[in-house]
Amino acid sequence: MIIVTGSSRGIGKRIFKHFPEKETLGIYHATPPADPRRRSYRLDIGCEAEVDLFFRKISPELSKVVLINCAGISYNSVAHKADLDQWKKVVDINLTATYNLIRKVLPVMRNDNYGRIINLSSVVAQKGVAGTSAYAASKSALWGLARAVAAENGGKNITINNINLGYCETGMIEQVPDQVRDDLIKQIPSRRLCPVSDIINTVEYIIATPYLNGTSIDLNGGLF
Repeated sequence: MIIVTGSSRGIGKRIFKHFPEKETLGIYHATPPADPRRRSYRLDIGCEAEVDLFFRKISPELSKVVLINCAGISYNSVAHKADLDQWKKVVDINLTATYNLIRKVLPVMRNDNYGRIINLSSVVAQKGVAGTSAYAASKSALWGLARAVAAENGGKNITINNINLGYCETGMIEQVPDQVRDDLIKQIPSRRLCPVSDIINTVEYIIATPYLNGTSIDLNGGLF
């Protein structure tokens, strides 16, 4: 089973639609996926009780799980003026909730001797962008998480990797004003935003490559 979080919007939506309907389950928070034929669940991944109930409900169906963590939020503020509650919320969703989902699927993966976990991280965590301390902290933490989980589970044919995304054609870039967007593109050596097809190709490569584990792929058009 392929589980895609953040499946109703942006990159998660496109990944969710790419995989076969019968094998794929989407998780969303607010807006349901547009295609009613596809199986999806509303879930607050930041709520431990909801996540527990969800996995109890679907546990009989779980086998050969691929978990693709696309759900995430951002909060922009310079660090010395940031609201602590808003800062913590970003970490809670982007890191802690992602970890809780991973924690729930690992026993199934270990029993199956198979599992693939793919997290979407960001070039923002590598580059250092003003106003993104919460987002950058939450995304860079995924690197350490992946290394530890890989060390614990690599012998069970379970891999966990990150895709450090640059600026993409869809997703959070849609919130960026046109002039800022144009300036960003000028900074990218490839002189264009990342197409979703490249993200999907990278996801498929990770799934198909069992020796790739505990690491990150920089998908950023040469931007660092």
